[in-house]
Amino acid sequence: MQSDALTAATDKMRAEGVPDLAVRVFAAFHAELSADVSGTIPEATVEPLTEVPALADVERTEDEVRDALSRTVVLKLNGGLGTSMGVTGPKSALEVRDGRTFLDVIAEQVLALRQRYDVAVPLLLMNSFRTREASLEILARHDGIEVDGLPLDFLQHKEPKLRADTLAPVEWPADPSLEWCPPGHGDVFVALQTSGVLGRLLERGYRWMFLSNADNLGATCDGAIPAWMADEGVPYLAEVCRRTVNDRKGGHLVVRRSDRHLVLRDNAMVEPGEEALYQDIDRHPFFHTNNLWLDLEALAAQLAARDGDLGLPIIVNRKTVDPTDPGSTPVIQVESAMGAAIETFDGARAVEVDRSRFHPVKTTNELLLVRSDLYRVTEDGRVEETGEHTEPFVDLGSPYKLLDGFERRFPHGVPSMRDCTSLRVEADVTFGADVVCVGDVHLTGEARILPDGTRLGGEG
Repeated sequence: MQSDALTAATDKMRAEGVPDLAVRVFAAFHAELSADVSGTIPEATVEPLTEVPALADVERTEDEVRDALSRTVVLKLNGGLGTSMGVTGPKSALEVRDGRTFLDVIAEQVLALRQRYDVAVPLLLMNSFRTREASLEILARHDGIEVDGLPLDFLQHKEPKLRADTLAPVEWPADPSLEWCPPGHGDVFVALQTSGVLGRLLERGYRWMFLSNADNLGATCDGAIPAWMADEGVPYLAEVCRRTVNDRKGGHLVVRRSDRHLVLRDNAMVEPGEEALYQDIDRHPFFHTNNLWLDLEALAAQLAARDGDLGLPIIVNRKTVDPTDPGSTPVIQVESAMGAAIETFDGARAVEVDRSRFHPVKTTNELLLVRSDLYRVTEDGRVEETGEHTEPFVDLGSPYKLLDGFERRFPHGVPSMRDCTSLRVEADVTFGADVVCVGDVHLTGEARILPDGTRLGGEG
């Protein structure tokens, strides 16, 4: 029998016009939440993934690549807001460098791919109800970005935030929009169905889909991958990178002992007390980049066999209803990860890629790096290194955490980082023009302004 809390939540979703399939998926997660399903993956139930083929070894001819790209779609997950950096709109509308936003660079990447191979690779965004308008305005600046007969985007669903104490939908009259949240990027498979986009793509003859986060500018569409998948009969492919000490908390793939399927395990799925095993980069040498490749026909078959619901593992995200007010009502956001779909496909594989395919910007630390002279954005939208550099460690203090504070303290641009090994800023420092960081830089002490041309090295 359905609980009052679940009934209130599903009634609220239907009143908002959320499709029945999305309501049903949410209800299944709510039932797991009520039953205290933790969603953890104990170490004893899995084996490390230690050997995967390398993308560098995948070679295909230009004709093979062109043929694969003619049936490939690029999908960017674009539902995220830049709240962690104090941005109220879509993070993808943030300027990354040279006056270009994430979406500008993505559009340039896709248009250049089409021109090079003379193929109509569509670009799709999965937007949220908070990101759609601003994102489409940016794409409208790029002539020819639309492909006739296909939309530029579809909407991610929304679901109510749940009170942590009762699991009923939270009420927040001060700002009712905060009563809602997206259901995580695992919703992409449901949204592709309910929007009709999956059916339209298949009718048009598209076979392959590349999915990645909009804030990862390294995630470009490499046509050798779907060409290789076609030859090998791979229905689902996940890109993984070698872990370093900075990647210890990132999600990784493991092999489930019971059926030998690949499974995604992220930080929220770690069994209590097993954090050290999870973070052991020798035991688990790869992390999951959230760059995925799908055979759309295989996806459609899986969805049909499972009545539209892939049954992804639950992720329980505990927050407050107003993310800017830690004293507001504690809530639970029920989510799922799209990378978890790997366990539903027989024959799913992983491929090792290098760091050039993983340049996410989650914080102002990473924004500083991508704006620095360590990288450049080419005319075709590729983010490439400017030389043989090891990316330095960056830790900016609280005055820099939000975008407004960051921009005020770098009014003339970020410092040169080519010869820097680490930059830690604890003081409130405003950087002049043409500042250069060399070696390990650690800024402490009182607030100050660095003169133009300052050369930094060591403590200061």
